[in-house]
Amino acid sequence: MNLNGAVIILAASAIGAGFSMIAGIGPGIGQGYAAGKATEAVGRRPKLYSSIVRTMFLGQAVAQTTGIYALIIALVLMFANPFIR
Repeated sequence: MNLNGAVIILAASAIGAGFSMIAGIGPGIGQGYAAGKATEAVGRRPKLYSSIVRTMFLGQAVAQTTGIYALIIALVLMFANPFIR
């Protein structure tokens, strides 16, 4: 591979890693929204606290995987780029 091709691949990888980390914003917003709604639900029906909180934590765990996948993709593109040999 010539030098120009490697530079283009590195630049595209850096841009892709940046876009990948933007995907981490979505889970943060969604988790905040879910926590707020769970707090409202517990305020309305305190007896259902354990059920509401358990469901909220499960949903937050599933939502967090999106951010973790985005981080892994960004790290791979930046430090273990499979497109450059």
